[in-house]
Amino acid sequence: MYEPIRTKSVHTTAGTISDFPHRSREEELDIQLAGHLSALLAATDELRALTPSAELDTAAERLAEQVARLRRSTPPIRATATATAHEPHAAALHRRAHALAGRALVVAASRADTAAAILSAERMDAHSAALAGPRERVAAS
Repeated sequence: MYEPIRTKSVHTTAGTISDFPHRSREEELDIQLAGHLSALLAATDELRALTPSAELDTAAERLAEQVARLRRSTPPIRATATATAHEPHAAALHRRAHALAGRALVVAASRADTAAAILSAERMDAHSAALAGPRERVAAS
């Protein structure tokens, strides 16, 4: 009923070397996690310019360390932004940073990277608290 395949397969078989380099799943996850953490670092640096704080400075340094570790000691490029505090813009940045931290947390969990997962979860909590406003932070204490 079916005719056998008579042409050579375009797919490589096990044991043959292909013409292009392949990355392992772990390498792909490292690249993806480094990208998410770099984007989170950029949002954090922008927030630091809007509302300077020691907590954001510490978070930025920890994020930079994780990105350098994942990139095998290639330090991330840091943007220096100068801006005046603008509340709607800061809230949008906190929402964006919260989403980026969530993405980083998912990748860190699938990669089983405890340090990056903890840092991502901490940043999600910090951005949630910043979005909650002063009333809910006092009530939660």
